[in-house]
Amino acid sequence: MSEQIGLIAGFVLTLMVFSYLLGDNILYRLALAVFVGLSAGYLTLVTLDTVLIPWANQTLLNSAAGLGLPVIGVIPFGLALLLLLKGVPRYGRLGNAALAFLIGVGTAVALVGAIVGTLIPLARATGSAVQLDALNGFLLFLGVAGTLIYFQYLARRTSSGGTQRTLPGRALGFAGQLVVVITLGAIYAGAILTSLTIFSDRLLFVLSQIVGGPG
Repeated sequence: MSEQIGLIAGFVLTLMVFSYLLGDNILYRLALAVFVGLSAGYLTLVTLDTVLIPWANQTLLNSAAGLGLPVIGVIPFGLALLLLLKGVPRYGRLGNAALAFLIGVGTAVALVGAIVGTLIPLARATGSAVQLDALNGFLLFLGVAGTLIYFQYLARRTSSGGTQRTLPGRALGFAGQLVVVITLGAIYAGAILTSLTIFSDRLLFVLSQIVGGPG
C-alpha cells in the first residue's frame, strides 16, 4: 500500500510540475514548494551526516589530536556563524569577512577549473583537430575564435565619437554569434526531447505499476 501511495503521489507531482506548460499556476507552485522543501531537508541531513559531524569528530572532538586540529576545526563553524550574522542588521558587517572568504575561494577554484578543465583541453583538442583534419580543424578554430571575439568589446573610436569594430573583428564576431545560436538551439532542443522522454517513461512506469502492481 505504501508503494502504491508513493507512486500515485509521484505521478500527481509530475503532472503538477508539467502543468507549467499551460502557464504559471498554483499547482506548479505547490509542487515546486514541495520539491524545494524536500531538497532542502535532504541536503541538510546529508550535510550534517557526511560533512559536519565527521569534521567535528575528526577535529574538535578528537581527543588524540593536539592543539592544531581543534583550531582548524573551529574555522568553518566560525565562518558559518559570521554568515548567520548577516541577517542581523547591527552585526551584518561581520558576515562580510566570511562572504569575502567564500567568494575569493570560489573564484579561485572556478578560475583554476576553467583554465585546467576547459581552456587547456579545448586548445589541445583544437590543435589535434587541425593536425588530423585540416578542414574540420579550421572550422573548429574559426568557431572557437569567433565565439571568443564575439564576447569581447574592443573597438576603435571613429571620427564622430562612436566606436566601431574592425571588419575582421565583425566578421569573426558574426561567425561566433552563429555558433552560439546554433549551440543554444541544439541544447534547448535536447533539453525538450530529454524532458519529454523522461515524462513519457515516468508516465508508463507509474501506470504499469498502478495497473499491474509493484514487482
